[in-house]
This record gives sequence, C-alpha cells and structure tokens, in this order.
Amino acid sequence: MSDPTPALRTLIVDDEPLAVERMQVICAKIPALSVVGTASDGEAALRLVEALRPDLVLLDMTMPGLDGLGVARKLGKHETHPAVIFVTAHDHFAVEAFDTDAVDYVLKPVAQDRLARAIDRAVARRGEVRSGTNSEWLQELWVPHRSELIRIETAQVGRIDAERDYVRLHVGEGDLARTYLLLQTIAGLEKRLDPADFIRIHRSTILRKDRIRGLRHDGLGVWSVELEDGEALRIGRTYLPKVKAMAGR
Repeated sequence: MSDPTPALRTLIVDDEPLAVERMQVICAKIPALSVVGTASDGEAALRLVEALRPDLVLLDMTMPGLDGLGVARKLGKHETHPAVIFVTAHDHFAVEAFDTDAVDYVLKPVAQDRLARAIDRAVARRGEVRSGTNSEWLQELWVPHRSELIRIETAQVGRIDAERDYVRLHVGEGDLARTYLLLQTIAGLEKRLDPADFIRIHRSTILRKDRIRGLRHDGLGVWSVELEDGEALRIGRTYLPKVKAMAGR
C-alpha cells in the first residue's frame, strides 16, 4: 500500500495575534495541513519561507510594512515557491491577488469549509512547476458573491460594462446568464485582458470578440456592434478604428 499524501507544510502570516490563533485552530481540524510556523509581518514571512520551506502560505493581505501582495510578488520571482492562499477581510484586492498566481482568496471571518475548499485546490496543484512562464493575461477573476469570492474564467465573460469605480461582468448566456460586480475600473481591467479575445468598443463597454456577430452602419458615421443574441451596441468614435480593423475593414 502506498503512503498517504503528506500534509502541506503551512506557514500562517497575519499581523493580528487573535487571527493567527483562530487560523491555527481551524488548520488543526484539516488533515491536509501541518502548521510549521507563524509570522506577524511580511519581512518575517520571507525569512521563514527561506528557513522552513513550507508548501503553503496562508497570507494576510494588509500588514504594516511589506503587505501580502508584496510578499507574494517576491515569492513569485523564485522558480520554486510555496502556494499562496490570501486570507483577508478585504475583497477589493482580488484582481491584483490573482496576478500573483495565488491559489485562492478567502475572506475573513474564515469558515472551515471555505478554507478546506481552498486547501483542496492547493493539494491539486501540488507538484506543479510554476515559474515565470504564466500568461501575462488574466485567465480567471475572483468576484464577490454572497459571503465569499468565487472564481470565474475570463472565457465565460461575454461583456463588461463600466459602473463608476466598478465593472459589471456578464457571464453565461440564456437561462444561465448572470452578472457580477467587481471593484475595478474598466481601463484597469482592459489592460489585464488578452486583446486577442476582448475588444473595447466604448468607454463603458468591453466585449468578447467571439460574441460579436457583425457590424452595422447606422448612418452619419455611427456604427454599432451586433451580438449573437441580436442586441446592438453603439461603438464609440474613439474605438471605431480598432473595431473596424478587427473586422478587416
């Protein structure tokens, strides 16, 4: 009989002692984890990662000095590095967190079943070689939904609308269609989306290219995009040359 999969050697990083204690209690109930140390700031976390070589870091986002994003970015520069699960009370760092190749993003107060699902993802990724070869474009997004954040593949997003400092993601079609709000400007998100798949047609709208059925000239220099469901969306004058170039016009 083969040996069971060894537990993930885990480092807990949080500047709040009570949060560390609560996380230790939760981790003790998850067989896939073995806590090997704790740190209360980013610099200490980096030193302990070097000394202990953990498989996983449960990383708070907001800390004095070097914050969680800074720690994750420094770890990501190494060819081999521990998996990272962000554990935070703030949902508005989700896009930046995903840029660091984090496994998951868990909101406080942490529920054991939610952390367990994140750990399952870390276990599934165990042994993968993660270097600097990941795509520069977002493949997935974390979005707030009820009391947690869920992951959505960018391939599922057909349309993105600006709503002040937020964007609304339109996911799925027909009876399965749903929308999610994400705290991110449309200009900021546009920079992270693959231009081979997405195109901005208006200051308030980004579309997935494969959802576009055609272009329509409405007269007086006004053009619209026709979507697969028959809806027409006006193209902003600033974006018209790029949309026409996409269509080979």
